[in-house]
Amino acid sequence: MSSPARCALLGLGEAGRAFATDLVAAGCEVRASDPLVERAPDGVVLVDGAAAAVERADLVLSLNASSAALAVAAAAAPALAAGTIYADLNSGSPGLKIAVAEVVEARGARFADVALMAPVPGNGVRTPSLVSGSGAAGYARSLGALGAPVEALGDQPGEAATRKLLRSVFMKGLAAISFEALAAAERAGLGEWMRGELAAAYEGADSALLARLLEGTPLHAVRRIDEMNAAREMLEELGSPARMTDGTIGWLEQLAAARVR
Repeated sequence: MSSPARCALLGLGEAGRAFATDLVAAGCEVRASDPLVERAPDGVVLVDGAAAAVERADLVLSLNASSAALAVAAAAAPALAAGTIYADLNSGSPGLKIAVAEVVEARGARFADVALMAPVPGNGVRTPSLVSGSGAAGYARSLGALGAPVEALGDQPGEAATRKLLRSVFMKGLAAISFEALAAAERAGLGEWMRGELAAAYEGADSALLARLLEGTPLHAVRRIDEMNAAREMLEELGSPARMTDGTIGWLEQLAAARVR
């Protein structure tokens, strides 16, 4: 894609608006569609419907809720030109990405499964990303020309999504267990102390800590079940949620059973 180019934005939420603003600033002709938006960012032509947005577009960026991704692709597909890159930037499953790819590639378009690997606010079009699918190389060239760090993985849709969601299991789980520990600590009058403990753990995290956790947890699973049962009992006494703690106990029980076998 050379600049200026014809771009379509499907979805003008927080991420969509950030991308749209940067694309306009880069000299792209931008058309957008979003049934929930009445006014587009400056320089963006707001049209009625996904099909109208993607007409003559060289690059289409779908930035919707993952629950709407397939329906939006189906609405846009009849107006896609052969060779257009249709990039799905939603946090959908690998299976969903494959389904979207089938819809757009049936029209001769190329599909890009894009996984945004950092928050869009503050980064906009330069948000680091992974991309896979038949349109991966084209997407990487297009966004790379605009200053985006893009890593192309291969030509199979779902490869980028798989990596993003595997990382999400860890990062979102880390946030959830931190919330659970802090909520209980605050009920116990130890909120500031717990914040310090969490900060110290994050600051000291390294590959040695990861190895210690992965190697030590199965080895000491039985003893740690007792410890975590005590922790759950404490949370119950404090009237604090124990969702993540319950999950930890389940994992420890599974690891202990595997060692017995």
